[in-house]
Amino acid sequence: MSESVTVRVPAKVNVQLAVGAARPDGFHDLANVFLAVGLYDEVTVTPADGLRITCSGPDAAQVPLDATNLAARAATALAERHGIAPDVHIHIAKDIPVAGGMAGGSADAAGALLACDALWSTGATREELLAICAELGSDVPFSLVGGAALGVGRGEQLTPVEVGGTFHWVFAVADGGLSTPAVYREFDRLTAGTQVPEPAASAVLMDALRAGDPVALAAALSNDLQAPALSLRPSLADTLAAGTEAGALAALVSGSGPTTAFLTEDEASARKVADALTTSGTCRTARVAASPAPGATIQRP
Repeated sequence: MSESVTVRVPAKVNVQLAVGAARPDGFHDLANVFLAVGLYDEVTVTPADGLRITCSGPDAAQVPLDATNLAARAATALAERHGIAPDVHIHIAKDIPVAGGMAGGSADAAGALLACDALWSTGATREELLAICAELGSDVPFSLVGGAALGVGRGEQLTPVEVGGTFHWVFAVADGGLSTPAVYREFDRLTAGTQVPEPAASAVLMDALRAGDPVALAAALSNDLQAPALSLRPSLADTLAAGTEAGALAALVSGSGPTTAFLTEDEASARKVADALTTSGTCRTARVAASPAPGATIQRP
């Protein structure tokens, strides 16, 4: 058994998030177009006497270090399937914003799963790992796969999406987080009594991704959770306006928020927008990243 395994795993942005009406099980059908972006957590697993989690990096104090942590649940799920004890120390080096709508917790789960699979030499197939990911959460399968994909169902049923170029983003990190369940409850409240359309991927958006055209993609971005996120956190409107005024091609709330995402024409534009957002006083910090990015990847020495 090796000494330790480290996996690097990316954040995500939803370039389309179409949300259907609440299902009887409380979930919502989605048409969720994911892009993995070049902000990463690193998850390192090491043999231990029991299951233990530590975390370092920005907002590490907000990360639960008990059995509720998705990374711990991932290790436990894999261990149970293979009849072994989840005796492992999981260390998460955070760089993805916490509770920010960028799937940081899901990324850590995918990272821990891949790392434990390698550490324990379970020989799990890709299909088995993806099945465990889907049990853990709607965004976890994409964190494993990365790149670009359309997620349907709860978002866990993935189809790869072709991307014809590199897209440049700025992510404005807000103070505090937003609860994803709370944002969905607000969506249900705002849409009560209305006919919520069946979610479907936008052909225009898919064409823009395929062409690698940031201007066309900017015109096609959409997020049905933006209105409920803004309802719960009205100050995000100031952040969106600041980025747009600084020259972003488009601005939207990332996933359930409260991180906001700004698509720019190129890397130089992204740095200009990030500087403007940092000095605007409307966010805690601003990060530049490109997409698509690879999914969970074992880091070789």
